[in-house]
Amino acid sequence: MVHWMKSLRFHRFGDLSNLEIMDLPIPTPAPGEVLVRVLASAINPSDAKNILGKMEGTTLPRTPGRDFAGVVELAPSHLAGKYVYGCGGDIGFTRDGSHAEYIVVPERGIASMPSNLSMTEAATLGVNFVTAYSGVVEAAGLQRGEVIVISGATGGVGTASMQLARFIGATIITIGRTPPGKEWIERNGVSLALSTSQDDIAERVREFTGGAGADVAMDCVGGEVFEICLSTLGQLGRQIVMTSVGPRRASFDLLDFYHRRLLLRGIDSRALDTVACAVMLDKLRTSFESGDLRTPRIAKTYRLEEAREAYGKVIDGSAGGKIVFDLA
Repeated sequence: MVHWMKSLRFHRFGDLSNLEIMDLPIPTPAPGEVLVRVLASAINPSDAKNILGKMEGTTLPRTPGRDFAGVVELAPSHLAGKYVYGCGGDIGFTRDGSHAEYIVVPERGIASMPSNLSMTEAATLGVNFVTAYSGVVEAAGLQRGEVIVISGATGGVGTASMQLARFIGATIITIGRTPPGKEWIERNGVSLALSTSQDDIAERVREFTGGAGADVAMDCVGGEVFEICLSTLGQLGRQIVMTSVGPRRASFDLLDFYHRRLLLRGIDSRALDTVACAVMLDKLRTSFESGDLRTPRIAKTYRLEEAREAYGKVIDGSAGGKIVFDLA
């Protein structure tokens, strides 16, 4: 007997009119896989770009969605009934994603959910915190007492990067278009908030660090901000790049680059499958349970039937927080 589920689906790239809700057979996990009943799943900008045809490597037709939280329904006995969360650079692109009532993922592609979080809260964490962890902790190796510059700090990955930096014990400098408010600065533990429209960024960072410069730059914007971030680094500084908004090409002074012995590293969360993401999320779980790390603000929850409206909010940037499908 075939059992059915509701799932978002798109068969071609273009605008949101290509996104539809369909009844599909509930997938059967292969050996080494588990079936998860999805109770909440967030929409990330990359999910929206995927439907618009702005992401590479997607095979069609496809169910989108990278982040999920839910309960394991069909699996070995030690996993069945567990509350889990996860994400992956493969789901939603080369295997069906989380914007459906069920998803199949590898057994090792799920992490135990933080015990103090709701399903909708847990569903907001995956892509943002995995990308931030990959950059701040793994690629940059940020240490206690170091100075980190974060561009795009009000965005999802930027906010997660600030939280990780504060947890590590680093000094945080942020770069944005406009100066943030005092309450935002204090809440996020920011020592210096700079504006590209008002400040000489490199000079202000040198003054703040006594001429030493920053140790790490986590560039969550790229484009025109790339060289600004690079200019803030001191000797042996490390710059991490995870996107490029606007121009895809950047230029900088190579003599200055090697005289300061800088390290430039790119990271890509799309290269991390569900198993790699689950390892990171397992490491972060206790920090959410202790309150050292916080979940993003949820702007609104939607039903799958409201998908085009929900995706539209993500595309036009009007949400003011995370958009989550509540499938409970």
